[in-house]
Amino acid sequence: MTVLTTYARVYVDDLDTALPTFAALTDSRPGLRFAYRDVELASIGGYLLVAGSPEALAPFRNVQATTIVDSLDEVFAVVEQEGGETLDGPNEVPTGRNLTIRHPGGAVIEYVEFDATKVQAQSAR
Repeated sequence: MTVLTTYARVYVDDLDTALPTFAALTDSRPGLRFAYRDVELASIGGYLLVAGSPEALAPFRNVQATTIVDSLDEVFAVVEQEGGETLDGPNEVPTGRNLTIRHPGGAVIEYVEFDATKVQAQSAR
């Protein structure tokens, strides 16, 4: 399995309000922007902003980072070998497939395997 990138998650009330500050801090533009369930997401620099009401964000707040990998199947194999726990998934998501894992020691990470066609459709303008 290859880790392609990892995003620090930042939970915000409103994406349109938060993005300008992160654009200035990272000197970059959003790479992806899309809705999933009742939240909006945007990647910018090394961050994944997750926006929504407190109720909408509640199921996601325990996730500490999002890691993009080339194979979710290999993530499953490592988790099984190391004694982690699958909390959610795999699921079809706007950018491909994801799953959320609780690692031994307690870290909770979302893993995403991108589908190039879906990612292109979600690329921020």
